[in-house]
Amino acid sequence: MDLTFDCVDAVSLAEFWKSALGYVDEPPPAPFATREEWVASFGEEEGEGGAAWLEDPAGVGPRLSLLDVPEPKVAKNRLHIDIRVGRSDDQWERVVAKSGELVAAGGSVLTVVDGHHIVMADPEGNEFCVAP
Repeated sequence: MDLTFDCVDAVSLAEFWKSALGYVDEPPPAPFATREEWVASFGEEEGEGGAAWLEDPAGVGPRLSLLDVPEPKVAKNRLHIDIRVGRSDDQWERVVAKSGELVAAGGSVLTVVDGHHIVMADPEGNEFCVAP
């Protein structure tokens, strides 16, 4: 399964999501040495927009594709990611700590449902939750 983000700055937004999820850059498909070579194989003109592809290094989570688009975000997401920190005796402290890490990485807190979850936004305003 893949999830795709339409965004303004795919490369910068990819850095945020790598930090948030522990993902890494996905290597280009064979036989290409770089993503730029792969994109060029489709006849894309330089400057048509950036993109980034991320993968879960454990091979469990979905692949993320981030693509620059000219249209701005205009409404609330209909789909969002939940970042789970795991259930434990200190789960709320872990939710708060992860939220703090993500604020430092460029995210923002939208709503705190004390003891349950925190609604956040990535640097481009895409909503997600941090929860046990």
